[in-house]
Amino acid sequence: MKITVETEVAAPPKSVWDAWVTPDHITKWNFAIDEWCCPSAEVDLKVGGKFKYRMEAKDGSFGFDFEGVFTKVVPQQSLHFELGDNRLVTIEFSQTTKGTRLAETFDAEDENSAEQQRQGWQSILNNFKKHVEAPNG
Repeated sequence: MKITVETEVAAPPKSVWDAWVTPDHITKWNFAIDEWCCPSAEVDLKVGGKFKYRMEAKDGSFGFDFEGVFTKVVPQQSLHFELGDNRLVTIEFSQTTKGTRLAETFDAEDENSAEQQRQGWQSILNNFKKHVEAPNG
């Protein structure tokens, strides 16, 4: 099953793209709830390049690496990657009259309900939007 989450960011595609693929930005938005953080991010932005984001509970009780390999990179338009568990993810960046629309489609995993997964990924996307639209974003 594939799940899609979307948002529209009030910023041009280049700004949105840069915030999505730059480690200094990723660590500021890549978590679903405020009790979590992303203390580090590594990105080798090319086909065959890898990424690894460290996800941790702020209280230190749990953490994991979210990682994968880029399979297609079209700057400011789309990003495709395969996660470590072989699930596929596609992110489309589309210019709109108000800024940039992001549509992120991913293969669902088996551990959590589709709705839990949708909510978690949407929360991260909402944090991304807030980060980019913030005065210092």
